[in-house]
Amino acid sequence: MARVYKHILPDVRRELGEWRKIAEDIPDPELRKQAIDSMTAKEFHCIGGGVYAAANLDAKAVLLPLIVALQTISDYLDNLCDRSTSLDPDDFRLLHQSMLDAVTPGALPVNYYELREEQEDGGYLRKLVMKCQDCVSRLPSYKLVQEDVRYLVSLYGDLQVYKHIAVDQRETKLLEWWGQHSSRYPELKWNEFAAATGSTLGMFMLFLAASDENLKPSDGRGIRELYFPSINGLHILLDYLIDQEEDAKGGDLNFCSYYENQEDLNDRLLRMVRAARASADQLPFSSFHRMIVEGLIALYLSDPKVRGQAEVRRTVRQIMKGSPLTRVFFWLNSHLIRKAM
Repeated sequence: MARVYKHILPDVRRELGEWRKIAEDIPDPELRKQAIDSMTAKEFHCIGGGVYAAANLDAKAVLLPLIVALQTISDYLDNLCDRSTSLDPDDFRLLHQSMLDAVTPGALPVNYYELREEQEDGGYLRKLVMKCQDCVSRLPSYKLVQEDVRYLVSLYGDLQVYKHIAVDQRETKLLEWWGQHSSRYPELKWNEFAAATGSTLGMFMLFLAASDENLKPSDGRGIRELYFPSINGLHILLDYLIDQEEDAKGGDLNFCSYYENQEDLNDRLLRMVRAARASADQLPFSSFHRMIVEGLIALYLSDPKVRGQAEVRRTVRQIMKGSPLTRVFFWLNSHLIRKAM
């Protein structure tokens, strides 16, 4: 945490400050608004991702700009799709091609806005893509993890397409998509698989792994399979847990709403907590990954949104019961970080 306060928080703000300057010059008013809003409202996503750069400060000059740029693309596109002037799945697919291009050195950027009304972003998205490409090409072992990163990015793009199409189509498309993957993840329900695809943490961990010049060819696949679906899934289900009231008011899809009842939700979340902790224990430098898991739990369950939702408060009490000291530490620390922000 000393590293996070000293190196990550100020550097994330510096990186985002540079991207904000570019975003402020976007010609199209809608694209400009969504770019700026995504950085304003979702800064903590980049701070959370930046923890992975804190694990290898020698590579921070590459890891942190990479993590911030890819997370900024993700948050920007999420805003564009959430508040879209389009419901065209082909439009959403083309927008998210930018994330695949970003993690593929040498991929030529295209007009990612071709299928939508708004067009002129002043090169903002292209610059983010090129920044990511430059950074991943400087990671000594990136070739060993590239396909695993692309697998996660591809699933992320699928989710963003299906969750943002017309309301009367999205559940059908999500279930059809799940049908293509269900045999590989028999321990999951469809909504848990979908939630797991929405996390960028596995991507960031693979970037960190690729900063090690001694990485073994088999390590990337092992890391991916331990992060996805358990740690990724816990991350996004906690996010949906605290957003239930907000999403219900806005008519937005929320994967926590698909459980049979509150007891089922609580049982499945506790199962996901146990699975994520077990995965962390199997990873190299397991104490770092346990820190990630306990930090996620503490960060989300200490969110101010929890206070106004009685059912969520009951879930929080059940998950926090008998918490390890690490989780309690991060619970307190999460309040300090929010004050610092």
